[in-house]
Amino acid sequence: MATMESLIGLVNRIQRACTVLGDYGGADNNAFSSLWEALPSVAVVGGQSSGKSSVLESIVGRDFLPRGSGIVTRRPLVLQLHQVEGDAQDYAEFLHMPGKKLTDFALVRKEIQDETDRLTGKTKQISPVPIHLSIYSPKVVNLTLVDLPGLTKVAVEGQQESIVQDIENMVRSYIEKPNCIILAISPANQDIATSDAIKIAREVDPSGRSYRLQHPWVGIVNRSQADINRNVDMIFSRRKEREYFATSPEYGHLAHKMGSEYLAKLLSQYLESVIRAQIPSIISLINKTIEELEAEMDRIGRPISMDAGAQLYTILDLCRAFERIFKEHLDGGRAGGDRIYNVFDNQLPAALRKLPFDRHLSLQNVKKVVSEADGYQPHLIAPEQGYRRLIEGALSYFRGPAEASVDAVHYVLKELVRKSIAETEELKRFPTLQAELAAATNEALERFREESKKATLRLVDMESSYLTVEFFRKLPQEVERAGNPPNSANPPSSTKSANPAAPDGDRYAAPNVDRYGEGHFRRIGSNVLSYIGMVSDTLKNTIPKAVVYCQVREAKLALLNRFYVQIGKKKAEQLLNLLDEDPALMERRKQCAKRLELYKAARDEIDSVSWAR
Repeated sequence: MATMESLIGLVNRIQRACTVLGDYGGADNNAFSSLWEALPSVAVVGGQSSGKSSVLESIVGRDFLPRGSGIVTRRPLVLQLHQVEGDAQDYAEFLHMPGKKLTDFALVRKEIQDETDRLTGKTKQISPVPIHLSIYSPKVVNLTLVDLPGLTKVAVEGQQESIVQDIENMVRSYIEKPNCIILAISPANQDIATSDAIKIAREVDPSGRSYRLQHPWVGIVNRSQADINRNVDMIFSRRKEREYFATSPEYGHLAHKMGSEYLAKLLSQYLESVIRAQIPSIISLINKTIEELEAEMDRIGRPISMDAGAQLYTILDLCRAFERIFKEHLDGGRAGGDRIYNVFDNQLPAALRKLPFDRHLSLQNVKKVVSEADGYQPHLIAPEQGYRRLIEGALSYFRGPAEASVDAVHYVLKELVRKSIAETEELKRFPTLQAELAAATNEALERFREESKKATLRLVDMESSYLTVEFFRKLPQEVERAGNPPNSANPPSSTKSANPAAPDGDRYAAPNVDRYGEGHFRRIGSNVLSYIGMVSDTLKNTIPKAVVYCQVREAKLALLNRFYVQIGKKKAEQLLNLLDEDPALMERRKQCAKRLELYKAARDEIDSVSWAR
């Protein structure tokens, strides 16, 4: 069964672990949930020179706190009292001085002052980082108190003007915790309605405490300043306190509920009851937070091994994770791959339709090209050289859409690579590797683009190097068989066949056709346009095949092949440089690991206590 000693001792041990690992009340622990905030504690609050230090010394029965004018307590003091059996000598231990027992309490006072100055300097500034002091004595009860800087209304020389608000903010950060027990110290000669301690306690108490107080008030008789100056013994002071309440007409009937010894027992019992009530929620918080922190550590990633083989394996594993995501984008598991199809289904056909064949095959240009191809001797039957020049000139226009398709797919692949790197969670902790990976993929995509351009332009060039003869064989046999078109410059009557037996289709005999009339050149332009249309349909199908084969397929199969070869040749130091992490992420892992250590230690501490069924 858990005893009062084991319960308060449990919280004491967890509080010490909290401080060692950077989790303490009043600090900026927003990055992680605070275990300290969940632990029940007794916070001692009072105005400056309210007698707060004297009350604590009365509870301990030792003169050990620094004294002086102005703000003496400038860091929270977590005072843990441990009752020991027998007549053992009293001693104190500081958390920052493990294993060193101090039996001279004048040295304890000096160390509190020195440790305060180590962090805040001698500038009278304050710090939320607590000092942990444990006192072991047969004359104390098991109790933990947090002594906070005294509330003040005016900054003294050497302090910033914000010191008044800074102290109040620090005090509030402790006493606003739901599990905090507020020990409000008020001088007996002061109107309780104007007490700084009662005022701030009333403001933060969720239930809106009235002046009647929800929990009992306890009268304390402190040593006077004259007693302090004369080094009056605390044991003697306690005896005088008991005598005062026992013989006082005003307090005699309450003497059993007055004095520093009663206050210590009351606080210990009340703290124990709060701890016992809160243990289930504390256990729940610890288990939940351990799960969250372990998940966070998995997301951030564990520390990198110093073994070169392990580092190489890590890099390859990270690259494979990137490749999986990249392929998912291409294959439809993630968005983006459909943009490549859009290039072939929309952009390429639209570009082909916009080619300026109407200008290239205008009547004027057809005449010009055919005439230039004939040279000094006009063609006799069909202007074959003119046809070839017109077709070759038209086919050259296909180079633009072919290259544009290659470039469009290249930019889609680059964007998918960028997105894939960003979406690879494991890579986020390694900015150097991310940059190297981006450079390697970009270099590979550039190679694929160049190969793809060569392939697609080769398709265009192949169409120019060998024309489809069968197409022209299917065309009407010269103008003789088809006759002049209706808009021929020669009237039909002048070109009637001299052969009355000729079929109707040959009514306009070839011998009288003007081979250099507009109709003749329009027919040439029309024939060339038909052939170009056939080639356009062919390239509309073959260009995507070449692009996919040279770029998309290669990106899926060999995007990182050269990078893997380069990685395999790197030395251990170079591999470690690639795994150089983002400093912010390293700090996050460090803090996460510390906090995980804290919560696991707290869980172990709780498991070590035998609980009542």
